[in-house]
Amino acid sequence: MTYFHEDVGEGTPVLLLHGFPFDSRSFAPQLAHPPEGVRLIVPDHRGFGRSSLPPGPATMEAMAEDALGLLDQLGLPSVVVGGVSMGGYVAIALTRLDPGRVRGLLLIDTQSLPDDAEGRERRERVAREVEAHGVGELVEGMLPKLLCPDAPVRAQVEAMMRGQRPAAVAAASRGMATRTDGKDILSRFGGPCAVVVGAHDTITPLEKAQQLQSLVSGATLHVIDGAAHLPNLEQPEAFDVVLRELVARTA
Repeated sequence: MTYFHEDVGEGTPVLLLHGFPFDSRSFAPQLAHPPEGVRLIVPDHRGFGRSSLPPGPATMEAMAEDALGLLDQLGLPSVVVGGVSMGGYVAIALTRLDPGRVRGLLLIDTQSLPDDAEGRERRERVAREVEAHGVGELVEGMLPKLLCPDAPVRAQVEAMMRGQRPAAVAAASRGMATRTDGKDILSRFGGPCAVVVGAHDTITPLEKAQQLQSLVSGATLHVIDGAAHLPNLEQPEAFDVVLRELVARTA
């Protein structure tokens, strides 16, 4: 399996995990200008971007194991782990698989709860639609919910979404449907944690972020104005402040 990743900056290692259906380019502002004192490690999940799609289900646990293998390859015993949306699901799965590797958690526009029956059915419909007709309909349906209406990164996000392999998108949609409840592991997590949500996010709105914050002792909540579901792209400076503050708390 080819597992592509970016590795930029110097300092505390931070593993950033992208959302659905994106790739490492969704962290373009951070990769272009890594926050001071931060080493960013940003992979493409299996099948997305420049990573290959191995056979078998693309579960959150499988994606987490891919990331843990990368940390082994890089010789990193522990890192700050952050994830946007689906990447947050992977971050929670990674924390469950190997909590000793996680020195801090950054949960961005995500949630801990699994899909209900209706949600699982919707994921399967998405997977079948993408397999049969490509990602176009998915992009048209998701894009208005991801960003504020006047977001200058709209064309960039749309191009990234349209460039993903239908097979990978379908596999990840089915993988998200099988994820387990993250409340147990988050309630036991003892490291620093920051929860981030865009003020205009309607996919995982403020209430979801507040639920996450309540699960982790000492977690901080950060609402980013002028952003929807992708605050690190829409408001990179505000996002980077939160990232630097979290890294400082892990020192």
